[in-house]
Amino acid sequence: MKVRFAPSPTGKLHVGNVITALRNWLFARQKGGSFLLRIDDTDTARSTKAYENGIFTDLTWLGLNWDELARQSERYGIYDQARDKLIAAGLLYPCYETEEELDRKRKIALSRKFPPIYDRAALSQSQAERAEFEKQGRKPHWRFKLSGKRVAWQDLIRGSQTVDTSSMSDPILIREDGAYLYTLPSVVDDVDLGVTHVIRGEDHVTNTGAQAEIFEALTGGLRPEFGHFPLLVGADGETLSKRIGSLSVESLRDQGVAPLAVLSLMARIGTSDPVEAVESLDALVAGFDCSKIGRAPARFDPQDVKRIDAQLLQMSSYTSIKHRLAALGCDLGEAFWLAVRGNLTRFDDVLTWAKVVEGPIEPHIEDLAFAETALRLLPSGPFDETSWSSFIEAVKLKTGAKGKSLFMPLRKALTGLDHGPEMNNLFVLIGHDRAAKRLAGQIG
Repeated sequence: MKVRFAPSPTGKLHVGNVITALRNWLFARQKGGSFLLRIDDTDTARSTKAYENGIFTDLTWLGLNWDELARQSERYGIYDQARDKLIAAGLLYPCYETEEELDRKRKIALSRKFPPIYDRAALSQSQAERAEFEKQGRKPHWRFKLSGKRVAWQDLIRGSQTVDTSSMSDPILIREDGAYLYTLPSVVDDVDLGVTHVIRGEDHVTNTGAQAEIFEALTGGLRPEFGHFPLLVGADGETLSKRIGSLSVESLRDQGVAPLAVLSLMARIGTSDPVEAVESLDALVAGFDCSKIGRAPARFDPQDVKRIDAQLLQMSSYTSIKHRLAALGCDLGEAFWLAVRGNLTRFDDVLTWAKVVEGPIEPHIEDLAFAETALRLLPSGPFDETSWSSFIEAVKLKTGAKGKSLFMPLRKALTGLDHGPEMNNLFVLIGHDRAAKRLAGQIG
């Protein structure tokens, strides 16, 4: 079993690409199949090596390793063979209409309340007429002749599907300049590279009807299984196209988002599973099922990425996060990580709590007399897990303060903040000497 992810190196990978790549990757890994990365670089004017390398970098960062790599730019000879086979079979025919002429035909059809389907006028042209067009300097584009029948398949996601090819224009496979459009190379690659399952967005459903007939023409009937999932839209239900640049994999990586946060969201969005952090790629593989994918458009909200990233941080073990703490220069040990992780929304937030622990910070003293009393009652070090409860009980008995009036002045004095991790854990990490300085109103 083999699936493929086929990005074009004409821009950066974005969340819409990720959902396609991930669903194919999960399907392959769950079934013990192969994941083909096919670089669709036939658009030579827009394709660049920089974007291609970006695709490799982004997929590697996400952990979506590929088993096979192919580039369409290296496969023109195979496409030429398929082209010649279709021409010989009378299924690929030249058309000499200009874009202006085709546009005029479409407008006339619409004005007469007819669907704007190509009229196949080129099929009735004689060799002499074609020679005259060539003499005028016209170059043909080439269309595939559809059967006009219904094409049916059992979709992995949408169930039973049919496309009536009589309602479609014969698709253009080759442009006037000889360049191949997406459809023919894609089908040829799927045949030649042994792709067995094509999982992609539902905007390709109609394409599948035409491609199924090209498969038939080239293979005599063999074709992949297809699955079409709803497109990704914004949280407001609008298309993501205008904002897609800010939703690139590169931008998410630069924001410090964990790869698993992106994958957890993309694996669960638009499915019947809860959209929440998943602890590993293996868990995502085990939980993947095409039948869970709904029919409504999946709504993408960037805030969900941040929420899931925070969930992952809050469930991360010290061992799994130690290298990231070291890279930030704030690896203060397992006790520190366990104390602060529940208060992180971004990984960089850990720097705030490292400074609270190690200082120097400026204490916030609301009531000097209260702070002086607390200082006199400060237990001798080193502190342990019982020190905080003993300390606040002593301060409560001495001052009569309770609840927020007791806890908040102490938190502000010891941390400089009015929020944060549980003080019993921070108290141990801050230690006696720094606690004494801060209660005395000194920077420490």
